[in-house]
Amino acid sequence: MNNPLLEEFKNEYGIPPFESIKEEHYLPAFDKAIEEHAKEIELIIENKETPSFENTINALENSGELLSKVSRVFYNLLSAHSNDNLNKIASEISPKLSRHNDSISLNQDLFIKIKKVHEDKNPLNDEQQRLVQIIFDNFKLKGSLLDDDKREVLKSMNEKLSSLSLKFNQNTLKETNNFQLIISDPAELDGLPEDLIELGKKQAEAEQINDCWLFKASRENLYPFLTFSNNRSLREKIYKGYILRGKNKNSENNESLIKEMYSLRKQKANLLGFDCHADLALQNSMAETTDNVSDLLNQVWKPAKKRADEEITEMQKLIQKEGNNFQLEAWDWWFYSEKVRKDKYDFSEEDMKPFLSLENIKTAAFTTAERLFDIKFIKLSEYPKYHEEVEAYKVIDSDKNIVGIFLTDYFARPSKQGGAWMTSYRDQSKNNGVQYPIIINVCNFPKPTRNKPSLLNFEHAITLFHEFGHALHGLLSDVTYPSLSGTSVPRDYVEFPSQMMENWIRNPEVLNEFAKHFETGEKIPEDLMNKYLNCQKFNQGFATTEYLAASFLDLAWHTSDKDVTDIRGFEEELFDSINKPKEIDSRYGSTYFNHIFSGGYSSSYYSYMWSEVLDSSAFEVFEKNGIYDKSSGQKLKEFVYSSGNSKDLMEQFVRFNGKEPDPKRLLEKRGLA
Repeated sequence: MNNPLLEEFKNEYGIPPFESIKEEHYLPAFDKAIEEHAKEIELIIENKETPSFENTINALENSGELLSKVSRVFYNLLSAHSNDNLNKIASEISPKLSRHNDSISLNQDLFIKIKKVHEDKNPLNDEQQRLVQIIFDNFKLKGSLLDDDKREVLKSMNEKLSSLSLKFNQNTLKETNNFQLIISDPAELDGLPEDLIELGKKQAEAEQINDCWLFKASRENLYPFLTFSNNRSLREKIYKGYILRGKNKNSENNESLIKEMYSLRKQKANLLGFDCHADLALQNSMAETTDNVSDLLNQVWKPAKKRADEEITEMQKLIQKEGNNFQLEAWDWWFYSEKVRKDKYDFSEEDMKPFLSLENIKTAAFTTAERLFDIKFIKLSEYPKYHEEVEAYKVIDSDKNIVGIFLTDYFARPSKQGGAWMTSYRDQSKNNGVQYPIIINVCNFPKPTRNKPSLLNFEHAITLFHEFGHALHGLLSDVTYPSLSGTSVPRDYVEFPSQMMENWIRNPEVLNEFAKHFETGEKIPEDLMNKYLNCQKFNQGFATTEYLAASFLDLAWHTSDKDVTDIRGFEEELFDSINKPKEIDSRYGSTYFNHIFSGGYSSSYYSYMWSEVLDSSAFEVFEKNGIYDKSSGQKLKEFVYSSGNSKDLMEQFVRFNGKEPDPKRLLEKRGLA
């Protein structure tokens, strides 16, 4: 069988030939790629020459190219356009990959060679020295110092954890799609925006539900419904549909998976010599220790909760003023905070949406990058795609050399997991000739309707810039070795380049230029812009508190030594201990917290806050010099976006910023200082 995954991708830009790849190609391709990678590793081990950078470290860098290619195609599709067959393939291949990865990271003969290179005093350049150190540390943390018996135990744990993580993710997606809020009475649509009503109609038609409107437990349905529906009982129903995912008594229940992962992660950390999983996960991070993470969270928690309590009081007064006698609940927050904002600032996000078309915001993002980094985005007309909604752009520099290929997949659909992300089909490197990156952003924005383009709320606009920041981190990478390329940095640094880009879409100069009415082309009126600017720090008590609650929850799961039998009780005990307001839920509950149980952010959800300390300090440079200042843009490119993990990250930050980050800037930015 001809298998396109095992052949060179011969189209002009090296994009995977999606139209030629069939589901039956994946398992044979994985088997062949694993076999080939194993042979490459064996050649390194069998080499009789004295271990050196070239015959050990660089040979390791060059190995596994086919497996990386196959894995990137499969796992990107598994997240962006999945189905039951792909899920079955993932369940079959996951333990195979775990065993294969352990056969490398726990190979004593290979580690001995790496250790000798690490101890070698022969001169290497700075990037080579950093690569050696990172590979040596990674092997140590993966168990290379364990004896034979413990290595076998670790292999079994890793294989099980891999399968549990995959199952958790699959269950969450199924729970999201399974929930249905069906409305048959048009009166129950009262308050909902026109585009959400049309989306509900389309979703019902797709499920062959006639003369009704269907809403799902996805964030894209949830937040506008909670904000605008005048029906409190329906708000409660969709909200609980969202937060009960993974808790329902069905085959998609995630509670037993969490308990098993919790136990295995503790055991694995202990086996590797750490007191808890967080201590293991924070090795080689910028935060370094759980105490440092806790200090940051606690430093922000007190002023955030104080502001949240004030917001609760304000909304409760409004409820009473309207003649209602119920207490504010979590599912009321969006509805009443929107009312308070309208009352205090005469501003509603719905007023801004006509100016925030997807095309406008995408143009703003592209133009911002072009002005800062001397690059240009050129839309491609012919290229392979896995779904008709995928678009492609060639990114070139000022000399018209290709910087990379940028793909976008922006619209929500049931086959796509929730949220938004950036990933790569190929990383940048110069190890064996220049290889430019192929990067993709995947989001869940509303689709165009019959008479309107895709209109974003402000959170969507920020998300586009955020993921675009990740994309730029991959596209602008300029390092030699793929293991140090682009976003291959610690978790608590990787969000800095993405959150840095958010500052531009929040800036009135950018909005004045690019946010134009989708029908008339007019700019945002001055009075509307002023209203927007006046309420920039509105609702930050809630936004910060719900985020911090999730960060505390993540840390609790990975530092606790308790025997957890009741997940709800575990959460309640934690939230009581930090005195979390009952009116604000954690941004994620344990049973649908994909970031930490299937997304690689275990013990690292705090990193968004840590990175915001960095970005709020760094953007001062542009506030001082001008938001499109060329010199500052080139420094940002050189010291942040291009250098990957090839240099010490805090040193790079200081080279750009001129000083270390200041946590006070974060509090000021959120209006909590």
